[in-house]
Amino acid sequence: MRITEKVVAASVFAMLAGCSLFSSKETKNLPAPLVELKNPSLTPQVVWKYSVGKAGNAVFTPAVAGDSIYVADADGALVRLNAATGKEIWRIKTGTDLTAGVGSDGEVVVVGGVKGQILAYDTNGKQLWKAQASSEVLSSPEAGSGVVVVRSVDNMITGYDAKTGAKKWNVARTTPALTLRNAPGMVINGQNAYIAQPGGKLLALNVAGGLQRFEVVVGEPRGATELERVTDIAGTPVIFEKDVCAVSYQGRVACFDATTGAPHWSKPTSSDKGVAVDQRFVFVSDDKGEVGAYSRENGANAWKNDKLSYRVLSTPVSYGRAVAVGDYQGYIHFLSREDGAFIGRVATDGSPIQADPVIAGTNLIFQTQSGTVTALAVE
Repeated sequence: MRITEKVVAASVFAMLAGCSLFSSKETKNLPAPLVELKNPSLTPQVVWKYSVGKAGNAVFTPAVAGDSIYVADADGALVRLNAATGKEIWRIKTGTDLTAGVGSDGEVVVVGGVKGQILAYDTNGKQLWKAQASSEVLSSPEAGSGVVVVRSVDNMITGYDAKTGAKKWNVARTTPALTLRNAPGMVINGQNAYIAQPGGKLLALNVAGGLQRFEVVVGEPRGATELERVTDIAGTPVIFEKDVCAVSYQGRVACFDATTGAPHWSKPTSSDKGVAVDQRFVFVSDDKGEVGAYSRENGANAWKNDKLSYRVLSTPVSYGRAVAVGDYQGYIHFLSREDGAFIGRVATDGSPIQADPVIAGTNLIFQTQSGTVTALAVE
């Protein structure tokens, strides 16, 4: 029965995430046509591009560590690039298909293999160790404070010694009967790991020993059916100053005290992506393709842009005076941080952008599902 539920969950997620991409007589939610930008006030410049390889059914988010960016693909390639120039420093084959990555703290680089293997390398591309997770790994491993934290799809969270791969601790969490087949993220900040959970919960663990710091509810399951009650946290929690913020599917966007878990505010929304946070705002691209900004202080709605409806958006990113977000055709849209109006756009390779965008120095980095890594800058 559990296997059946997993298959159902995968099918449900496929329908939820991609239904707007296929046209038929029954399709109602067609992707919005692109709004023509007659006088864009922002002109993104492509600084460099690099082709790593296709992501397949997985999602690979680049990892930024110091002056380097680490990227991976589904066929087992792992690459270190110079963040400023895009020059390849090294490229290796891990020897197995990959489903998760990349995680790095600048000393260790970690990816997840198709059968739950955890592969760790040093910054020269030399393998340090290999471990076996309890099941498939879709969430990118995270490294910090001398520990690599891994979450597998059976919701087993394990901490490994970053140098040796020795298992330090593990925490087993229950999984609802029906979950999205996505890659709920993790972030390590100081001595804590913040881990997105199915069922709408956000868990904070001590990195050294795996002890629970707190657990808070971002989205509460509601509804009569299992499908209506799916409320998994989407994307990666974001730490900004003393806040930790996250969003859930069919739930809420919320911010909490990163030390105690005390709630600051929450607002109803639904997203299968993550949040972006800056000094003033929390940004969300919801499952209808609307991009919204909330006051980081109290959650008040600042603005909403609904002109990208059903374009299957990525997690947004705050970048200077803009908020950037990718879509299912590989376009990157730049919205005004202050009012959400379109101010720029750039095309990539035409394939979906599902990975979280990252910032490396002054460059904004997007990776598409076809494997094009693009660095953008704005004058």
